[in-house]
Parts: sequence; C-alpha cells; structure tokens
Amino acid sequence: MASDDRPRVAVLLTEPTRAMVLTAAAEERLAAVAEVRRPVGPADAWDLPALLEGAVACLTGWGTPRLDDDVLDACPDLGLVAHSAGSIRNLLPQRAVGDRVVVCQAAALIADSVAELVVLQMLSALRELHLLDKGLREGAGWGDLRAMHPGRLLGARTVGVVGASRTGRAVVGLLRAFGAKVLVSDPLLTADDAAALGVEQVELDVLLTRADVVTLHAPLLPSTRNLIGARELALLADGALLVNSARGGLVEPTALLAELRAGRILAALDVFPEEPLPADSEWRRLPNAIISPHSAGHTLDSHTRQGAAMVDEIVRYLRKEPLRYAVPATAVDVLA
Repeated sequence: MASDDRPRVAVLLTEPTRAMVLTAAAEERLAAVAEVRRPVGPADAWDLPALLEGAVACLTGWGTPRLDDDVLDACPDLGLVAHSAGSIRNLLPQRAVGDRVVVCQAAALIADSVAELVVLQMLSALRELHLLDKGLREGAGWGDLRAMHPGRLLGARTVGVVGASRTGRAVVGLLRAFGAKVLVSDPLLTADDAAALGVEQVELDVLLTRADVVTLHAPLLPSTRNLIGARELALLADGALLVNSARGGLVEPTALLAELRAGRILAALDVFPEEPLPADSEWRRLPNAIISPHSAGHTLDSHTRQGAAMVDEIVRYLRKEPLRYAVPATAVDVLA
C-alpha cells in the first residue's frame, strides 16, 4: 500500500504511449483514487520490481517490458494488469492470466477503427480510387480514366469474413449498410451467432470460392499461420480482392506475391510478414496492392478510448466492482 494509505498503481507506459492513450482527464481520474508511480527514462532501463513494489494494479501498453515470472513473483500485491494497447501475448506468461493476475485488455475498443479502414480499403480497391488518383496526377484523359476504371459496387458483392472476432463482427455490421451478402468462416461461430449476425456460415474453401472480397480477422496461432496459402489463393476468382488487416502471418507471402505478380487478384494489405517494410520491399512496388503501415487500429479516438477504458477498469478494480474487459483464462489461446 502507498504511504498515504491509498492503493498504489504503476503506470508502466513509455512517454510516447502515455501521450497517445492517456488524456489529462484520464490521468486526473486515476490520481484521484490511487498513488500513481511512473517510470523515468527508456523502458529497457526500468526496474520493474521496484516500480511495482506495493502496487495492486498496473497500466500497460505498447512498449511495456515483459512481466516475466520473476517480476510477478517479486510483486505479490499485484492483482490487476490493465493493458491499454496491443496484444497480451508477449506481455506476460499466458498461464498467469486469470490465475496469478487478472488481466484486462482494451483490444475490443479498436474494432471500430479497424473495421472502418477495412471497409475503406474495400471501397477504394473496388472503385480503383488509387488508379484514378494516379492517372489524374499523371495527366491522363478525364473520360479515358472513367472508361478504364468503371469500378464495382460493394453492395453488389459477396464478402467473405474469415474469423468472427470482435473486428470481424464490426466489419459485418458496417457491411450491412451497403447491402453486401456476407459469408463467415470461423470454427468457433455458433449457428445462433451466425443467425444473429445475419450471415451465412460456410467452410473456408467455400468462402474463398464464392466471395468477391475476402477479409481476414483471425488470430495468428500455430493453427492459423499461413492459413491462406497457394491452394487457398487459387480458389479465389479472377479479380477477387483480398484484405488483410489482421496479421501478416495468416497468408503465405510467397504464394500471395506470386498471385499479385500475375495480376490475377487484388489485395489491400495493412500487415506484412516483416514490419516495418524494408525500403526495397516488393510489396511497395505492386500496382495491384493498396498498402498501409499496420495503421488500421490507430486513430486518435481509439487510442484515447483505450486509455480511458483501462483507467476505468483500474478504478472498478479498486472499488471491487465488476470488470468489463477482463480476459478469461479460457480465451487466452485464441486471442490475437
């Protein structure tokens, strides 16, 4: 406990992450209920056991060093880890989640941000906006461009969603407004959930064969690495669009590069096998791929929502109120 008898909370955020996710209001809310301890200097120089000494909760995010077993063992008072941004896979031992500490994660709050970019990618690719923009800037004829790139209507397409994750479901919700037919492939999706989402539940091969647009929202697990390989890509129709905002490892890169070089399909990619992309990466030069720098979840609004939500979780924990974003131990194996 802190010296003033208020509970101690450690804010284990680097300065860039802290500025990104914590508003002044969120910082004040936390300071009103706890003695707050913050690190100084670069993260690789932090003394985690010292920072967490006596702390009952900590706030983590991008750039937080791993809380290994030796750190957790040295901090018996620590009961809550509130993770504002990023995956928890590399944050702490997975077996400790729900056993040694309660872990809350704000990942659900970036679903809207990712979903909006995914739909934007679909619209931009289907209307060939990047080619219209390039053509106009290079002096192409007005009418010629319209004739060359007539575009396609999202509402007239069949969209396949691979993975009924939080983000996958958010994408489904946005697609309803366009009137697109939606197929979903996810072994964990129940028939009742599919009916509630208003989607058709199908096997992956069926989805790839029938969909004009395929968007990936599965976690990267040993069982899903290279989920989409040469065989699966060959099932896509000529001119199909593949959107990946989830993890680069879901798609076998050599196979995807081969399909894109051949010009048979289009891609909108926010994630890659190697990040950041090297300056000479072939992904940067493909004319039939719209690329972005793993930015789907990054908006000013989603960042501050994440920070505020985890501050609220800490406040609820200190007041012994039910938590809203606790990660069940049973869900750890399938989280992104």
